[in-house]
Amino acid sequence: MEKSLDRKLQSIHKDPSGSKEFIIADAKDADMAFGIGAPGLSPERHDQELKYKTLAEYREQIREVIKQEVVDIVLMSASTSEKLTIDERLFDNSPITPAARANDTTDVHVPRGGKIHLSPAKPFRSASLDHIQCGHLDCAPEERAYGADLGLYSVTFNNNLEEDLATLERYKEFREEAERKKFRHFLEIFDPNISTAIAADLAPGFINDLIARTLAGVATAGRPTFLKMVYHGPRAMEELVAYDPHLIVGILGGSAGTTLDAFQLIYDAKKYGGRVALFGRKINQAEHQLAFIQFLRYLVEDKIQPVEAVKAYHGVLQELGIKPTRELDVDLTYQTAVMSYGGEDGKTFSFPATKSASKPAAGSAKTTTAKPATNNGKGTPDFSAMSSAEKLAYHQDRLNRMFGE
Repeated sequence: MEKSLDRKLQSIHKDPSGSKEFIIADAKDADMAFGIGAPGLSPERHDQELKYKTLAEYREQIREVIKQEVVDIVLMSASTSEKLTIDERLFDNSPITPAARANDTTDVHVPRGGKIHLSPAKPFRSASLDHIQCGHLDCAPEERAYGADLGLYSVTFNNNLEEDLATLERYKEFREEAERKKFRHFLEIFDPNISTAIAADLAPGFINDLIARTLAGVATAGRPTFLKMVYHGPRAMEELVAYDPHLIVGILGGSAGTTLDAFQLIYDAKKYGGRVALFGRKINQAEHQLAFIQFLRYLVEDKIQPVEAVKAYHGVLQELGIKPTRELDVDLTYQTAVMSYGGEDGKTFSFPATKSASKPAAGSAKTTTAKPATNNGKGTPDFSAMSSAEKLAYHQDRLNRMFGE
């Protein structure tokens, strides 16, 4: 089956400025960072205690995302990819591409009470490409397509000669091995994980320059399929996209934050040239992951605006009888966008609340309206002719029916 990722990449490279395609990845590789806490808190816990979902429950959530067929990529740990990709063959007849985390630098080592992630990041790899591709060492050539052929490789630069040189050398070794084994990768570039590395106002330019410099010496066969990086705002995004239109830029999600944080982030990234969003905690900590993912897709398809989407999402939760983590008025505010894997140790960006984010009138999360206009009389909604209230009601009703079955 044709993978949506391959089709979208082809469209973007064919027409970098005109293509409307946008790639969404669900990053379910958090067990490589947080261990037992990776699957998130169990709804069965008591308020005074922490109880985490199990690894089996985490993998069942991934199966549901695969079945939904809305995201383009599911990123997993090598062990989870082995089970779902190789053993269960869940991606064989799916438009979704499986991917595995191919390295785990020390700044993503975040056990409870740990301090390793606070020290300057060191390159490290738990997974082997052979295990990702075929489940054992020394794959035969014909076995390499059996598992995942796409992986995430992460780098963290801290403006230090010895440390950054070691990071570059290990990345070079990885690229050469990946090319020999016909393994594609996307490159994750974290911001420095120590506060003294670079002044905050210089960080966007620092990261953009390092990306351009690092890839200048890499021929087409060894280049990353796309990037995953912190969204540093419109100016930095537009600068990087304009520099090389064929360098496909994606953004990482960071900490969970509010629903408006997540929806506005993906909306803005696309608006200013981003082509990919890889959300981990933002999806995993959502009250209803499949509804949350569906709204991400609506946002990048310009079918709904962020504030409208938050209200409609709460309407879906209400219809499903799911208590939201935050009340609607809180979920309609911008809070934190922590961009380090370790959470509270990262940078925090605060945004002023807008008029649209003020507390809505009672019952506004469950809006009803007249039947929306359609195109050509075929029953297809004409979103350009619909008001905000009509779009909100349409998507809320559609998702209520979709997830209420």
